[in-house]
Amino acid sequence: MATKKRTARHLKVKPEDLRLSRWDSADYLHTEQDIAEYFDAALEEGGDDPIYMLHVLGTIARARGMMRLASESGLTRAGLYKALAPNAKPSIQTVHKIAKALGFRLTFTHAV
Repeated sequence: MATKKRTARHLKVKPEDLRLSRWDSADYLHTEQDIAEYFDAALEEGGDDPIYMLHVLGTIARARGMMRLASESGLTRAGLYKALAPNAKPSIQTVHKIAKALGFRLTFTHAV
């Protein structure tokens, strides 16, 4: 018995009628353990990609609260958003301030 290949025209709901919401991991980081596990998974997945790790710091910053982080890091709220924006290229000093305020230590090791 042959089966029909399903295509978009066989859907009862049209794709343009679907309403999707944007996923934000920050909405699911409720505890320090959640944050630690998220950070560890990110390091394992893409720890050698600075753009990805900056995105991870931004996600954790949103979960903790940008106003609080701005105060703790010594940055303005606007400066913090600018540093963590997509395609931003913050200085190492800014990244260090953000990481420290989030409870992380920025370290370097010799690449083998």
